Amino acid sequence: MPSLFKHGDVMIGGIFPVFNKEISSTSTFGSEPPPVKCAGFDLRAFRWTQVMIFAIEEINNDPAFLPNISLGYRILNSCASPTNTLRAALTLASGPERELNNPCPPAISALIAESGSSQSLAVAGTLGPFQVPVVSYFSTCACLSDRAKYPTFFRTIPSDYFQAKALAALVKRFGWQWIGAIQSDNDYGRGGIQAFTEEVKKLGVCIAFVGTILRTYTMDKILDVVEMIKQSAVKVILAFVPEGDFYPLMKEVVKQNITGIQWIASEAWITAARPSTPEIYQAFGGALGFVVQKMAIPNLKQYLTGISPYTDPSAAFVKDFWEIMVGCRPLLPGEQTGTEATNKICTGYETLLNSQDVFFNVTELRVSYNVYKAVYAIAHALHELLFCLPVGENTVKPCLKISEIQPREVTDHLQRVNFKNQFGDNVFFDVNGDPPASYDIINWQLIDGQVQHVTVGQFASAAHVDYKLRIQKENIVWRTGKMVPTSMCSNICPVGTRKAQKKGEPNCCFDCIACADGTIANSTGAADCTPCPREYWSNEGKDECVPKIIEFMTFHEPMGIALTVVSLLGASLSLATMMVFIRFRETPVIKASNSELSCFLLLSLFLCFLCPLTFIGRPTTWTCMLRHTAFGVTFALCISCVLGKTVVVVTAFKATIPGNALEKTFGPAQQRIIVCSCTLIQIGICVLWLKLNPPFPDMAFRHSNTKIVLECNTGSEAAFYAVLGYIGILAIVCLLLAFLARKLPDNFNEAKCITFSMLIFCAVWITFIPAYVSSPGKFTVAVEIFAILSSAFGLFISIFAPKCYIILIKPEKNTKKHVMGKTMIS
Repeated sequence: MPSLFKHGDVMIGGIFPVFNKEISSTSTFGSEPPPVKCAGFDLRAFRWTQVMIFAIEEINNDPAFLPNISLGYRILNSCASPTNTLRAALTLASGPERELNNPCPPAISALIAESGSSQSLAVAGTLGPFQVPVVSYFSTCACLSDRAKYPTFFRTIPSDYFQAKALAALVKRFGWQWIGAIQSDNDYGRGGIQAFTEEVKKLGVCIAFVGTILRTYTMDKILDVVEMIKQSAVKVILAFVPEGDFYPLMKEVVKQNITGIQWIASEAWITAARPSTPEIYQAFGGALGFVVQKMAIPNLKQYLTGISPYTDPSAAFVKDFWEIMVGCRPLLPGEQTGTEATNKICTGYETLLNSQDVFFNVTELRVSYNVYKAVYAIAHALHELLFCLPVGENTVKPCLKISEIQPREVTDHLQRVNFKNQFGDNVFFDVNGDPPASYDIINWQLIDGQVQHVTVGQFASAAHVDYKLRIQKENIVWRTGKMVPTSMCSNICPVGTRKAQKKGEPNCCFDCIACADGTIANSTGAADCTPCPREYWSNEGKDECVPKIIEFMTFHEPMGIALTVVSLLGASLSLATMMVFIRFRETPVIKASNSELSCFLLLSLFLCFLCPLTFIGRPTTWTCMLRHTAFGVTFALCISCVLGKTVVVVTAFKATIPGNALEKTFGPAQQRIIVCSCTLIQIGICVLWLKLNPPFPDMAFRHSNTKIVLECNTGSEAAFYAVLGYIGILAIVCLLLAFLARKLPDNFNEAKCITFSMLIFCAVWITFIPAYVSSPGKFTVAVEIFAILSSAFGLFISIFAPKCYIILIKPEKNTKKHVMGKTMIS
C-alpha cells in the first residue's frame, strides 16, 4: 500500500482519507483480486497528513521531548472506506512487509486514525483486543465512548454526545419546533441523529423527516431526499453528514433552486472548503453549525509551501497534490512522458511559495489542530513511559528500553495524559477517552464575494450535564435576512386555548381548542387547560379565573323590596286588625269569634308576616337558625290557634242543649292548653334540630357555573321536613274538623271560613315542595317567602276579612240577632 514513511526509534501510524472514494471492482474469484483503487483526492485530508508529519518533526527537534529518541511514522490512505481502513490498520499493526515474520510486538506504538466514525469503529474494534491505542482526530460518534467495546480508543474531538446537546441548545434558543434531518448512512450520521433526537424530544421538538444519503448512493436516491425536502413544510433542516457524503445533495439542492431553508450543520461540513463557494451559498447561505476550536499553528505555512515531489520522489500522494496545486504533472527521475497524460509536464521551476490557495491558510485550523494535539498526546505518553517523568523535567536516562514498550503501557499512560500545550489548551482524556467539549458556532456569510465562516458564539461543556451557550444573535446572517426564521408545524396556541393532538401526526402538529368553561390557559402553548378553583370561573377569554358572582336575596333588589313591602304590609294589617278587635271586643261578632283566640291568631300571623325578613339578606349562622325555627314555631302557633277556634266552633254548635258538659269541656283553659301543647311540640322539634344538626350558611355551586348562591343549609333534611310535616298535620286536622261543621248557620258560619283558609294553606304548601326543590339559586328563598306570605294572607283574609267587613263597613249587622239569626228562627 502506498504510504508516507519515515523510520524512527518509536513508530506512530496514521490513517487518513487522502482519497475519499473507493472504486469498487467485481471479483471473479478466479485470480488474485486487483489492488484497491481510489479516486477523489482530498486536499483537506492531505493537509492532515502533513500536520501529523510536521508535529512529529517538531517533537524530534525539541530536546525536551524524548531526548535521543526519534519518532517515526507510516501514513496510509483509507479511501474513506471501513474495509480499506481495516486493511490499512492491520498493515500498520503487523509492521513493514520485510518484518512480517516477527509481527509481535506491533511495529507501531500508537495509531492516529480515522476521520469517519465507521472507519474508527472498525479500527478500534480490531486493535482493541491487542491493546494498541487508537487516537482519532475527527470521529465523533458517541458509540465510540463505550469503554467495554473500545478500551483503547481516544480522540481529540468532542463526542457527538456533546454536539447533540449543543445542537439541541441551539434549536431551543431560537424556538424551532418542527425540523427536518439529513443523516449519512453510516455510524456517524445515524448515531448523531439518534443522539440529537433524544435531546430535542426532551424539549418538545419534533423531527418531520429523516433523509439518508451517502457518497456512493445513486442519483435516484439523492433525488428522493431532495423531493422529501421539497414536499415538507419545515424551514429548518439539520444535516448530520460528512462533507463528502453531503456535497452531491448540496449541488442538487442548488440546481433545483430550493431556497428559504435555514440549514444547521454538524462539524463535519460547516467549515469544509469544497462547498464553501458562492454557488452553494445560494441555497445554503446563513447556515449555522458547530465546529471545534480553531488554532493557528506557527511555521506550518512555511512547511506546507515547501512540499515538493522533487524532494522525495517516493513519497505517496505528493505527486497528486502537486498536479492539483500547480496544474502540471511533475516528471520524476526514471519516469517517461506518456501519451496518456492529461496535464502538461512541469518544468521543474514551479513553486508554492506565492500560492493563495485556501490549503495554505493556516490561521483557522480545526481538524488539523486535532491531529496536532493527537501527536503531542502520544508523544507525552511515550515520554512519561520511557523516562518515568513528565515532559519538561530533567531526564538523565530512560527508565524503560524502547524494545520493552508494550501497547498496554502506552494506552495506560495515554489515559493519564494531562498537559498544557504551547497554545494554552489543556489536553487530557476523561474515563471514556473523550476530551472536554468546546465548540465555536459558525455562520456562513458572503463577504466580498467569498463565503466566510464567521464565529458568532460558543458552546462549552465541563461535564455531561453542564453546558453554556453564548450567541451574538445580532451578528448572525440568516437565510431569510436579519429576522430569525420560524419553523413550526402548528402555530403556538394563544392564551385561552389548549393543544389538541392531530391524529397520526407528531406532537408538534396540533389544533388549538378553546378551553372549556371553568378552565383557563393563561400562557401560550398550553398543553391542558387548568380548572379554576371552586369559587372562581373563567372569563370570556378563558385566560383568567375571576371570582364567581355572589348571589343571595337582598333588601335593595326589586324582588327583595317587593317581598319586604308585602311582608310589612301583612304585619301592619295584622296589628291593625288586632287593634280593631281590641277596640270592638264587646260587639257580638267579636264575642262570637272568641276574642282571646282571635288575638292569639293575629299575633301569630303578625310573627308569620315578619318571618320572611329573616330570609332576606346575607345568610349568617344566626339568621339561618332563626329563619327556619321561627317559621316553624310561628306557623305552629298560628295553626294551633286556628285548631282551637275550630274546636270551639264545632263544640258550640254541636251541643244540643245550652250549658251542657261538652261546652264546659272546651272552655278557655282547654283552648289555651290546645294552643300551648301543639306549639310546644313544634318547639321541641326545633330545639332538637338546633341541638343535633342546626342550619348553617352555605355556598351552593350547583345552580349556576358562574354564580355562588349563599343559602342556608337546613343541616338536617329530616328535621326540616318534620317541621313542615307537623304543620301539615295540624292543618289537616283543622280542615277535617272545619269540614264537619260546614252545615252550621249561614249568617255566622266561621267553620266555612276556617275550611276555606285551610284549603288555601294546604294548597299553598303542597305546591311549595316541588317548587322549592326545582327553583334555582336565590329563587328557592323567594319561593319559600312566597309560600309563607301566601298562606299567611290566606288565613288572614279568610278568617278576619268577613268580620272586619261587618265591624267597619256594615256595623248594622254587628248584632246578636243577625249573628244568631237562623238559630233563633229555628
